[in-house]
Amino acid sequence: MTWSIVAHDPASGAFAVAVTTCAFAVGASCPFVRPGIGAVSTQSFTNRYLGPAVLDGLARGLAPADAIQSALAGDRGAALRQVHCVDRHGNSAAWTGESCVEWAGSTSGPGFSVAGNMLAGESVVTETAACYASAAALPLPERLMLALDAGQAAGGDRRGRQSAAMKLITTEDFPDLDLRVDDHPTPLDEMRRLLGVWRRDRAPGLATAPRRADPSGLVDKAVIEAGWRARGLELRFSKR
Repeated sequence: MTWSIVAHDPASGAFAVAVTTCAFAVGASCPFVRPGIGAVSTQSFTNRYLGPAVLDGLARGLAPADAIQSALAGDRGAALRQVHCVDRHGNSAAWTGESCVEWAGSTSGPGFSVAGNMLAGESVVTETAACYASAAALPLPERLMLALDAGQAAGGDRRGRQSAAMKLITTEDFPDLDLRVDDHPTPLDEMRRLLGVWRRDRAPGLATAPRRADPSGLVDKAVIEAGWRARGLELRFSKR
């Protein structure tokens, strides 16, 4: 009931998942990312425990296929699951259980994997992958967005549309970008709008936010106030 792309950008070290489906709140269930380790999407009668388990396997040094098999070993519903991942070397693997609803399958390229189930056809996955591979000049979030658009144009989820999500992480223990469209008639259009808002309102502040390299982040009140003034905001810190 879902298709997704998991990707690694070696230039920035980013890991990301972009996913969409005709089900409520896909962002609450499918995408998992961990800095320096990998990205996973767990879907098709989703077992959320598989995401962290696959990442744990990658952290132990397992190859992607072995990390997936290790995670599935204790799951009696493995035949119903679809899981795919990419690691810090750009290697990827996918599992599509024999009982996943047609069309179901996956494809991959350097640094990414695309997988889906309950789709209009194989072209949803192949067009998503082809678009991602051809858009290397774009920033990673926009590249992922364009790839999902291509899959939707090829038919997408055979039942329709409802939700979408994009999660991206670089150096911190929490995502740089975490977008969710939980219930919308055109979720990819709404996620594109939210990505634009993130670019405008959130992305510029990431470099000065509290982070591993600077646990306090920007705290100089004069500098912060100057930034507000530059944006036309008449705000001041309390002088108490």
